[in-house]
Amino acid sequence: MCRMAAIKSKEPVSTALALRMMLAMQKGHDNSGFAMVMQDLGGAFANFKRFPLLSMACTSEGLYRAEKFLDDLGFTPKFDYQPDVDDLPGLDFQKMPHYVFRNYRYPEHFTNRPWDEKKLLLVDTRLKLRQLLNQDGQGYVYSFWPDVLTLKEVGDPRDIGTYFQLWNEDHWLKARVISAQCRQNTNYRIVRYAAHPFFLGGYTLMGNGENTFYQKNKEFQQGKHPGYIGFESDTQCFLYTLHYVTEVLGWPLAYYKHVVTPLSHEEISRRPDAPVLQRIRQSLQHLEINGPNTVIFVTPEGNMGIVADAKKLRPLVIGRDGDMIAVASEVCGVNMILPKRNTDRDLYPAERETVMINNNLEIQQWIQ
Repeated sequence: MCRMAAIKSKEPVSTALALRMMLAMQKGHDNSGFAMVMQDLGGAFANFKRFPLLSMACTSEGLYRAEKFLDDLGFTPKFDYQPDVDDLPGLDFQKMPHYVFRNYRYPEHFTNRPWDEKKLLLVDTRLKLRQLLNQDGQGYVYSFWPDVLTLKEVGDPRDIGTYFQLWNEDHWLKARVISAQCRQNTNYRIVRYAAHPFFLGGYTLMGNGENTFYQKNKEFQQGKHPGYIGFESDTQCFLYTLHYVTEVLGWPLAYYKHVVTPLSHEEISRRPDAPVLQRIRQSLQHLEINGPNTVIFVTPEGNMGIVADAKKLRPLVIGRDGDMIAVASEVCGVNMILPKRNTDRDLYPAERETVMINNNLEIQQWIQ
């Protein structure tokens, strides 16, 4: 099993909290990697929220290509964050020559365009950058989106944290929402793109488990949107389905659960909304998921959601105090950063509900 940790806080917090949660769950991952997506940024990026932030790891050639490509499109640098590193001998991870965390101004002719047009531009630009660097292994482009930072590495999470000084609670990198996962993809070969969490168009998602319907998910999704690419992990299908339901189809978020783990025909027949649910099940049956899994996602608005498979075969716990909510695969992960919370208020999401956490840290449980 993988191990996941997610934090949603009223104030920006350090990545050290996520690393400490992972340390508590050490027996559940294999030191093959660490990845995180930070949203609603504080620290160094607090004053640049409206500017697209490029997160990339690359060679010198890859950096040259990316900078030239963005310059040709009319993007100009606004703020460049250079991470302080401790390049100690013996660190166990496959570091890249360059790490880019840089805010850009939109091309001048896009400055006053509506957000829907800017979204398309950013997704298209990231995909083209990825292709440009991927053709001969010159780098990895993880996200290009306002107020979002992504880091993915292969190696020991403790050493990755040491190199980037992420164990420092006064680090320049802070966020109100942090999604993190240790352990690389184990279904296929290990590549950086396969590491959870995954990001597309404002949506972040990570999962613990496996999806035995991966192939039919993949075959349905290919060609439905330019961003549905790679498929280096079966969990990417969960993200693409979330994006497809809410962004492409424009359905309310509550229907995501009905798509990935639909009710039985007998249960549907007893519902007042049976005609709608039946059509969903019939038309999107290839997006159902199967196998043991628990999924954590974050919407573009910053709301955090949790769903489980229909049999609830993967653990997850939600702990809270007045200023923070912590979500982890094991209760020891929550204990590590919220030791004084009232454990009677802990939640264990059920198999037929979607748990949503809004920006006021209010928790809603949507029964399917």
